[in-house]
This record gives sequence, structure tokens and C-alpha cells, in this order.
Amino acid sequence: MKHETVLVLDFGGQYNQLIARRVRECNVYCEVKPCTMSLEEIKEMSPKGIIFTGGPNSVYDPASPHISKEIFEMGIPILGICYGAQLFAYTLEGGKVETAPVSEYGHTEVTVDQSDVLFSNVNEKTVCWMSHTDYIAQAPDGFKVTASTPVCPVAAMSCPERKLYATQFHPEVMHSVEGMKMLRNFVYDVCGCTGDWQMSSFVETTVAQLREKIGNGKVLCALSGGVDSSVAAVLLSKAIGKQLTCVFVDHGLLRKNEGDEVEAVFGPDGPYELNFIRVNAQQRYYDKLKGVTEPEDKRKIIGAEFIRVFEEEAKKIGAVDFLVQGTIYPDVIESGLGESAVIKSHHNVGGLPDVVDFKEIIEPLRMLFKDEVRKVGLELGIPEYLVYRQPFPGPGLGIRIIGEVTEEKVKIVQEADAIYREEIKKAGIDKNLGQYFAALTNMRSVGVMGDFRTYDYAIALRAVNTSDFMTADAAQIPWEVLAKVTNRIVNEVKGVNRVMYDCTGKPPATIEFE
Repeated sequence: MKHETVLVLDFGGQYNQLIARRVRECNVYCEVKPCTMSLEEIKEMSPKGIIFTGGPNSVYDPASPHISKEIFEMGIPILGICYGAQLFAYTLEGGKVETAPVSEYGHTEVTVDQSDVLFSNVNEKTVCWMSHTDYIAQAPDGFKVTASTPVCPVAAMSCPERKLYATQFHPEVMHSVEGMKMLRNFVYDVCGCTGDWQMSSFVETTVAQLREKIGNGKVLCALSGGVDSSVAAVLLSKAIGKQLTCVFVDHGLLRKNEGDEVEAVFGPDGPYELNFIRVNAQQRYYDKLKGVTEPEDKRKIIGAEFIRVFEEEAKKIGAVDFLVQGTIYPDVIESGLGESAVIKSHHNVGGLPDVVDFKEIIEPLRMLFKDEVRKVGLELGIPEYLVYRQPFPGPGLGIRIIGEVTEEKVKIVQEADAIYREEIKKAGIDKNLGQYFAALTNMRSVGVMGDFRTYDYAIALRAVNTSDFMTADAAQIPWEVLAKVTNRIVNEVKGVNRVMYDCTGKPPATIEFE
């Protein structure tokens, strides 16, 4: 079954994933593609609508990304956001883009024309998120101005006859109070979508596709015990049963006692009928990571070693046709999309070696966002405590240890993290947090323990609130909880004499440290 699709063309905007996520919240399938995508490729996708993202460039700079004028003649509804809106004015006749006399950034009250379909059921004065130094000085021929602010005369514009709409502000961010209404109006009332993107249909369709693709082949699943790989494993188990072997690699970079916990759930005594193999490869990883300090190098080493281990296990099992991984959509986008910047290489995307001994790598969750993966997990009957388990990166503690990874450092961060998670749960605030963990900085400082001078490491605690893991705000953990965690860590964890709390959001930071 082919789902109706909205295409997001990325012009380098920091909210590219967020736009796609919001469209999917409307139960409409959406994909992000680079703005260099050809018109022929766009036609092949047959999208119900197209959205141009924002971007950091000035549209009148010749080096900035531009778009062919022909895209506006294809008859496909288009919504331009921020830089995408300015592209309309720059590309189409009669439009002008100039440096704004007054830049706008942050919460801004916008006056909208409620008769425009984009602003149907939106308050006449609504708060939106602005982020621009250029502005549309004049709308193109045939366009009507549909929103404004005191310093931005064209905050939105439209040409309904050609199904072209544009907003200078960002409706996709949560700070735009009625932004979801606007996006919903676009995908349903302009694009004519019906909302056929449902997790129940995803499970049914994917299981059928996997059965057809795999046939009688043998499959090896990379099982970390995290949400993504667990859902992928159960999805494959439902599709092909005993043709599936799940290999769990304990690379020595897991949380405290996590290896045993994963085996208890997926091993022979667990509730799932899976062929389960545990590989204890701790020392192998420590040896590979010795002396390595660059985050990207660590990710690539860990990713490559994962594949090497799977190859070895596959040879023991016999001929294996497919390798399954729990890659999800943010992994794919953050690892680089066309001309977009690489935020970080994910071990199961950018970190793969050039040659692997498998016919093909299958990633059944590759086009899903994290909350969609959780919905699939619930559809599959996976217990809630597993589905809503704290996210954990594939490279594990390797990217929660700044600088070189050693067995001693792993032990320190495991103990500190266990204390932090225990106290967060005791305080009853764990369910309200998107993600929380302890990381080990590479900073050592002087301290006093008893009557003695110490020169030990600093632990950084992190907790964020997020609905989609693409943007996040630092959580305000009660001081008494942080004080208790700090006291326990410095007293119970050898090698630590200082604890700090990370107050940075995403952006500008990422949720993980490396």
C-alpha cells in the first residue's frame, strides 16, 4: 500500500525533521529530501504537497541554495517556511527580498487573515516563532498578503489559485501556539490528504513486506535491548519466526547490569520466541578504543566493530542472508541528508564499514520517528516498561565519556548513572522526562575528601524535556533531588569529586554529549 505523501525539501533548516514530525502528527506520511532533488524525482514520488524548509542563508546570495521556477508550475501545493517563503518572492516575478530593517527572533504576535485557508480557525492575533534577518519586501505577482507584524509587512502570503502558501514564521515549532492548526489546514484543506498514516497499518504492511522480501532466508538481528532494536526484533519475529537469530553484543559500554537485564527479557527464559545469542566482547572494544578521543572516530570504530562481530556470529550459524538493525529516521537525517550538514554519524548509519558479509541490511524502522517506534511497539504487544524505556545510544557509554574510553571510566559513569536514575525514579519524576543520564567529562579538578586533597573527574548530569527528540529543553530537576544525587555520587563513586548539571537545550546542543 502506497501512502499519500507530503515531501519536505530541506534548504539547511535546523527544523527540517520537526516539520516532517508535525506533518506525521496529522496522520500524513512525510519524508525529508535535499533541496537538490530533481523535478523528475519529485514527480516519481507523486507527493500530495511540498514544504520548503527554512535555512541559514540569504536568498539573494548566489551561493545560497535555490529552486527551479518550474516547481511552482507542477500543480502540487507548496508551503514555504522562512527561507522557503523568501524563495517564493525571490524566484517568482514581482517579488522582492531585502535585508530587514528590524530582525525578528523569538515569540512574535502576528495578525492573520482568517479568511485564508491556512489560517482557518486560527485567532486573528496569534503568537508565532520568528527567526529571520531578511524579509519579503514585496509579495510576487498574484499573491495576497495574509499575515503581518509591525516590522514584517509580509509575514505570510498566498496564491490559492496555484495552491501556493508561505509563512515567514515557523509554524512547526511548539512556540508557534497555533502552528499545528496551520500545518493541518495545509495538508488536509490545501493538499487534500485523508490521513492514512496509522501505526496499525504500518505493522500489518511491514510484516507482509518483510515476509515477501526475506522468503526462506536467514536473518540476523542486531539487538541492543534499547527501544528501537527491541521493536525491530519483535517485528521480525512476528514476520519470520525461527528464521531470525538475535545477537546481543555486550560491548562493555552498557549501563550498569544492562547486559543481564537484556538477556532476562530476550533470552531463552524470556517471553519471546527468539533465537538469542549473547556475545561478551568488552575487552575487544576497550582495545579498539584505546587512545581514541574524537567522537566521530569513536562512533565509527564502535559501528564497524558491531558489524565485524555480527559477521563472525553469522559464520558460526551458517549462511545468513540479511542483517536487521533498529535505525530510525532521525538517525538517517542527522547522519547527513544530501547537502545538509552532518550533525553526528550514527553507529548504524554513518559508521558502517564499506564491506559487510550480508546480502542486504534491512532497517524496518528507518522511516519512523521515536514516538512512532513506541506506538509500533505497543501495537506489537511489547510491555510498556520496555516500550518507554530510557533511550540509549548505539555507541553506548562510549559517547557519554568525553575523551578516551577506558574500563575504569566506564565503571565510573555506570555507577554515577545508576545512582542518578535511581534517585530520579524515587522522586517520581522519571515519567515526565524525555531522557536523563550521567556523563563523564574529561575535566579533572582539585577537591577535598576528608583531610586529603583529591584530583578527580567531574560528572555531568543531563535531563531534557522533549516530545520528538529533535528539539529539547533542559529539565528543571528539583534542587533537593540534584543535591541528593550529587552527595551520593561523590561519596559512593571512586574517582569523582565534582558533579555538574547541564542546562543546555537542543539546539544548540545535542541531547547526547558526543
